[in-house]
Amino acid sequence: MLLEIITAYKIGTILFLIGILGFIINRQNILLLIISIEMTLLAISFIIICSALFLDDSAAACFSLYILALAGSEAAIGLSLLVLFHRFRGSVLISASRQ
Repeated sequence: MLLEIITAYKIGTILFLIGILGFIINRQNILLLIISIEMTLLAISFIIICSALFLDDSAAACFSLYILALAGSEAAIGLSLLVLFHRFRGSVLISASRQ
């Protein structure tokens, strides 16, 4: 059981680092920034769920569902703003906002 939780933590940490790295590398494309933020939130939620299963804590599982709900609403708002930005500027690049 301990080996499984360590493997789950490693997977969650790798996903989190991929999300942070994507956020650092893709600073020009707004859509890729939103995807990177979502990946980090999903990795954090995955780690919390694994901890909740290991510790048999239902409150932590509910907290991770709260994080997922906030991530979904954040993605919906971000994508709607991205659609408006694309309509007005014709591009999803951040450099287009400086015109």
